[in-house]
Amino acid sequence: MNISEFAKEAGVSVSAVSRYFNDGYLSDDKRALIEEALQRTGYVPSYSARTVRTKVTKLVGVILPKLSSESISRVTEGISEVLGREGFELLLVNTANDYSREISSLELFRQNRVDGVILLASVFTDLHRSVLAKMRVPVVIVGQQLKGYNCVCHNDMGAAYAMTSLMIEKGGKLPAFIGANPDDNAAGRDRRIGYEKALADHGITPDPKLMEIAKFNMDSGYEKAKRILSGRKRPDCIFCATDNIAAGAMLYCREQGIKIPDEVMIGGVGDSRMGKVLYSPLSSVHLHYKTAGTEGAKMLLAEMRDSSDVRRILQLEFDVVERDSTARKYETV
Repeated sequence: MNISEFAKEAGVSVSAVSRYFNDGYLSDDKRALIEEALQRTGYVPSYSARTVRTKVTKLVGVILPKLSSESISRVTEGISEVLGREGFELLLVNTANDYSREISSLELFRQNRVDGVILLASVFTDLHRSVLAKMRVPVVIVGQQLKGYNCVCHNDMGAAYAMTSLMIEKGGKLPAFIGANPDDNAAGRDRRIGYEKALADHGITPDPKLMEIAKFNMDSGYEKAKRILSGRKRPDCIFCATDNIAAGAMLYCREQGIKIPDEVMIGGVGDSRMGKVLYSPLSSVHLHYKTAGTEGAKMLLAEMRDSSDVRRILQLEFDVVERDSTARKYETV
């Protein structure tokens, strides 16, 4: 049954049916006739036809770097809760940390109508910027900052500074660093800057031999910890850019009989559930990932309703959560 046939069945005009389904003004008697006909026929309007008329799809594209990440799932949960209350459905694309798939996903959403896009990217290339500049719908970036776009991000530099400082103030004199991809401005670059600033403020010179770059997983954290802890100079604390990296480092320590925190303290970023149940619960920095998703969705809704040339960057703060992995019995001032 098409809309014309339904209108005839209800005894009203096609325009009256259209106004009913698009929340337009309609007299009480016509509304009653339409609702009675809906009960009789079970009619549902064509989604594609409604989209053409209203130019609103009630679809939002969300581009994710991976599905297995706890932090990403928390961001997605926040996005879903806000947009779901407004009647939007999410089209999720998993790029598996493949930057070329981020580009193709942006192109997909640019060419196929959605009402907006939320992008969780780790790096921004010239090609990213080129495609973003051509987008016909509002875009919000979550987890990173990019000039000229609405963004929700974290204080990654402050988070790394706080965790590193905690370990130094607990007695750490020879810190080590296991970081992430430096092309990732948030987890890679900013967390390294925070680490190095903490050392500088405490009068410690970074040792390049105690600095490694890992992938975003436990296996890589394990291998990088092995390299650092097998050298001539053994650090007494290790800052890890993510909890997964930290978990790998802790596994290596356990296998080698290196006592945590007495011989080496380890701290991460992310405050993951996994970190809480490790044999030595992990001290970490809690980043408000779900809030990032919530605020990113609100920002997108505001932009869809009333587009503005003014771009906002919202930086969320953090909480340091100390657990056994840094709980030394003595402190230095």
